[in-house]
Amino acid sequence: MSGTVTAVSSNGRYSFTKPNRDSVTLLAGLGVEGDVHAGTTVKHRSRVAQDPTQPNLRQVHLIHEELFAEVGADGFRVAPGDLGENITTSGVDLLGLPVGTLLRIGGEAVLEVTGLRNPCRQIDRFQAGLLKRVVGRDEAGRAVLKAGIMSVVREGGVVRPGDPIRVELPSEPHRRLERV
Repeated sequence: MSGTVTAVSSNGRYSFTKPNRDSVTLLAGLGVEGDVHAGTTVKHRSRVAQDPTQPNLRQVHLIHEELFAEVGADGFRVAPGDLGENITTSGVDLLGLPVGTLLRIGGEAVLEVTGLRNPCRQIDRFQAGLLKRVVGRDEAGRAVLKAGIMSVVREGGVVRPGDPIRVELPSEPHRRLERV
């Protein structure tokens, strides 16, 4: 399985959206250089309030570009970086990956998938009604979270739009992604 990076985004201060960049530098064990969510311990405000010593399993946020077309069919306008992601992808079923999947991006960077992004109310502040489009239910009534996945940086490197993404699944048995 493979895909492509379509955009990269980062922000050095807390804000919901992140501006697009020509490139981002991933730092092993930390996240995106200069991004407010980089670090070895949690940086998301809600997590810090609970326990600031928790390990940061949300160093890099990825969203599949295909989501933008899906919500666009319902009249929402979403572009790369708008939902706070660091890396926008195309061609990879991010939500279907198991925990521990390695994403080899470009020539050097390696991310390890840790879980699903937990969509929050800020999505509705961005565009009213959008939260209901990125959270759904499957046939069994389980929540389906579509707002991307979270990862940690195993090997650093520069990531640019157009970089290839190579997917390496972990050994079986695979564990489904859950909120992190």
